[in-house]
Amino acid sequence: MTAATPDAPATVPAGRPAEGRRSAAFPRLLAMEWTKFRSVRSTVWSLLAFLILTLGLSVLFTWLTTSQWSKMDPSQQLDYRRDPTGNILGSGFVLGQLAICVLGVMVITSEYSTGMIRASVLAAPRRTPMLAAKALVFAVVTFVVGEIVSFGAFFLAAPILNSKVPVSLGDKGVLRALLGAGLYLMMLGLFALAIGTLIRHTAGAITGVIAFVEVLAPLAQLLPGSLGKHVHAYLPTEAGHLVAQSAPGPNDLLSAWQGYGVFCLWTAVLLIAAGWVLKRRDA
Repeated sequence: MTAATPDAPATVPAGRPAEGRRSAAFPRLLAMEWTKFRSVRSTVWSLLAFLILTLGLSVLFTWLTTSQWSKMDPSQQLDYRRDPTGNILGSGFVLGQLAICVLGVMVITSEYSTGMIRASVLAAPRRTPMLAAKALVFAVVTFVVGEIVSFGAFFLAAPILNSKVPVSLGDKGVLRALLGAGLYLMMLGLFALAIGTLIRHTAGAITGVIAFVEVLAPLAQLLPGSLGKHVHAYLPTEAGHLVAQSAPGPNDLLSAWQGYGVFCLWTAVLLIAAGWVLKRRDA
């Protein structure tokens, strides 16, 4: 009996807690990232700015459009008739999306500026899961807020536009465009998060994101011939926003989901690069 005692270690019971700890590690990371996300004041202000800008500008620009309808060019009127939902969303999202860009950057750069990243790395030595948890929390919140704002903008602005261009939720492509607007904003936030992780400095990262969103598209159109058209079409936000249109434009080279796929590919490459860099440099 005494000889058998050393040969009977309790290996199975000891293994179960370790497995439990491993399986619970990512949920704990999610809880940690959610706590950090909602406790930072810039989160509330950025989302509030996005809400006010998008809803307010969507209503304002739609009202201005209807009030100046008779003075608009026939081509502009035709564009509104072709895609009223995309025009409603686009009028407010052009500036409102910048708040999402800023928030996506600050989700990670604020940790570097305050030194909180060191505590995060100590709590999660494997940095890739930490970045994945941060991205997942941010993606869910951005998608939910984006859908609230996109549907809110539509229901506020559509009655104003109905006097010139009738549009309803049941029209072809409208529901897909509204859902696509939330998907676009979610991917835009992750795009900004990836750039923020790569650059680490708030001002530089915000400048980089805005360059992609607002500057590169007009510059690409200056390229000669079909080269400019193709470069412009495959830029991340230019391709991604197609999913928020209820009907394709006459000059679109990609379909709605093809464009969104291009945006997802851009974002995935940047997130992979961000994870690789995060593991290899000091916090």
